[in-house]
Amino acid sequence: MKRRGIAILLMLMMFVTIALNGCSGDKEKTLSTSENKLSGNPIEGGTIKVGISQDLDSLDPHRAGSAGTKEVLFNMYEGLVKPDKDGNLKEAVASKYEISDDARVYTFTLREGVKFHNGKDVTAEDVKYSIDRCADTSNGGPLVSAYSIIESVNVLDSQTVEIRLSEPNTEFLAYMTTAIIPKDYQEMETKPVGTGPFKFVSRSPQENFIIEKNTEYWGEKAHLDQVEFRVISDADMLVTNLKSGAIDMAVRLTSSQAAQLTEGFHIEEGTMNLVQALYLNNKVEPLNDVRVRQALCYAANPDEIMMMIADGKGVRVGTSMYPGLKKYFDEQYTTYYEQDIEKAKELLKEAGYPDGFDLEIKVSSADQPHVDTAQVLKEQFKQIGVNVTIRPIEWEAWMDEVYIGREYESTVVGVDASNLSARAMLERFVSDAENNFIGFENVKYDELFKKAIATVDEEEQIQLYKELEGVLAEEAANVYIQDLANLVAVSNQFDGYTFYPLYVQDMSTMYMVE
Repeated sequence: MKRRGIAILLMLMMFVTIALNGCSGDKEKTLSTSENKLSGNPIEGGTIKVGISQDLDSLDPHRAGSAGTKEVLFNMYEGLVKPDKDGNLKEAVASKYEISDDARVYTFTLREGVKFHNGKDVTAEDVKYSIDRCADTSNGGPLVSAYSIIESVNVLDSQTVEIRLSEPNTEFLAYMTTAIIPKDYQEMETKPVGTGPFKFVSRSPQENFIIEKNTEYWGEKAHLDQVEFRVISDADMLVTNLKSGAIDMAVRLTSSQAAQLTEGFHIEEGTMNLVQALYLNNKVEPLNDVRVRQALCYAANPDEIMMMIADGKGVRVGTSMYPGLKKYFDEQYTTYYEQDIEKAKELLKEAGYPDGFDLEIKVSSADQPHVDTAQVLKEQFKQIGVNVTIRPIEWEAWMDEVYIGREYESTVVGVDASNLSARAMLERFVSDAENNFIGFENVKYDELFKKAIATVDEEEQIQLYKELEGVLAEEAANVYIQDLANLVAVSNQFDGYTFYPLYVQDMSTMYMVE
């Protein structure tokens, strides 16, 4: 069938991820690979098998690290509020909330009738426990960095929880998407319990993760009875698994992969809502020299990369903000660096590298778009004498070596916000941030960030965030590329896929068709 586009989508992801015309959350078009018209009427029940490139790093929502894990767990867990497909924060476990004029006191009234997957009612004590757990600093920094400003979490009555902050934060509501879990529950890694539209069935490490419909869900119930996420770490096997029926759906396909699915599938097109970049370790030589980093930026050609890996699909970015966070995204930075080989060579010469240098790019072998991007960058950097060695590694090794161990020179990856907060994208580059995996240090940046999070004037805060984006661009913190195109292959047995301006996979909207 031919599916026509409903609206223009600009969405990472991420991480990861991102692509099309500049404004996230809408669907630009649906490419079609079949002549059968899909039904718009859901058929209740059924099971869908979804391919994922990496295993979940944790079933505990508070300890999950990767965007790939969080996008799956989105189906099981909810916070006091949750995002919708239009980028709004809607009441979830809470039925309403109030924010004080000074943005230092957030008060939530719990929704009646919300139950955990184990049948127990959600209480104010569960909410306090969940937030306190993520704010705890007894083992280092808090699990949610923004929770470092929580002064106290107070149970006012059985249905009301108050959160007091040590400083104003007009964006704190975006962090209230943190999963609410049962108080003192100790089996989150083996028998996870949440409040979402799906509940846990089983997990086989490196093989699959199965969830089923939560028939007691407080909100609109899922259509499907079961969802099986199958781990397919070999990107070359993805299309084979789709064609054989081993899986019914896969996200983040390349254009060449999507082109192979000529029968039985429709391709949904969006973006990943992340910032893909060549992330640079600012602590190692010669990348600790801003002139070297700027030279790499001038040597790169994001438009060529997008054309080579996705037929031009994708949304160019020039700093650590993706188009889905519309009011914060400053388009002027997308062309801050245009390819200029001679200028790049001059900068390298000034920095003492007239003949270039050797550079290693570590990249997760399971993420083909990132591998492909590294290959294009390798060819582009040859023009300025930078000799690139690409080292593909498994995702778990990437987490250990790059993100945690900081044992790397550069890496291609997508970074997402995890919530609808500009602060989440920019806070990681503050000098002492624990998740500052590139080791970026800049006094001006630190001072601007403090000023930005202290103001309760939204317009002033937006402007300050854009100034922070400017510092990252000027200092060439990374070689910024794009919000990657997200091509999603869905069997014609299913429909209802919905894009979000976040890195999530909402399986509750999916349904079977005749």
